[in-house]
Amino acid sequence: MLRNALIAGSFDPITNGHLNIISRAAGMYDSITVGVLVNDKKHSLFSIDERMDIVRHVTGDLPNVKVDSFSGLLADYVNEHRFDAVVRGLRATTDFEYEIQMAQMNARLYRHGTETVFLMADPSFSFISSSLIKEVASYGGDIRGLVPEYVRERLQDKIELRGTGK
Repeated sequence: MLRNALIAGSFDPITNGHLNIISRAAGMYDSITVGVLVNDKKHSLFSIDERMDIVRHVTGDLPNVKVDSFSGLLADYVNEHRFDAVVRGLRATTDFEYEIQMAQMNARLYRHGTETVFLMADPSFSFISSSLIKEVASYGGDIRGLVPEYVRERLQDKIELRGTGK
C-alpha cells in the first residue's frame, strides 16, 4: 500500500531543522508532500512562490518529496488529498502542548483515518525557528549551519533589498 504524508508549515524560510524532519519522514513514507501554508494573517518575508521555489530547491535530492501550497484549514487540505499521515516536528515541551491540542482537534476533522505523527527534532536543531533565523540574519548574525546555503543567500538578498526600500 502506498503511504503518503504531509508536512505543513509556513517555511518562511525553511531551516535545517525542517529539512531534518522532511528527510527523516521521506525515509518512512512512500510520498511526502511539503505543504507551504498561505496565511494572509501572517506577514511573510518571502512570497508563497518564493517559499515554494526555495523548498523545491533544497529538497531536490529527495525523489519522493513534492511541494504544494494551501490555505485554510489543514484538515480540509488533508481530507481533499487523503493523506495517511501528517508529520509534525517537535522541538520542546512548549511545541508539544500546542501540537497535541491541534492534533486532537484535527483528528475530529479528518475523514479518512489520517494520523498525526510526531518526530522529535534533532537536538542540534531544536532551538531553531524561522522567526529566530530572520531576526539574527536581519542584524547580520551568522546563520551558517542553521539553514541551507541557498536559503542563507536568498535571505541575505531579501534583507538587503528591504534595506534599500525595494
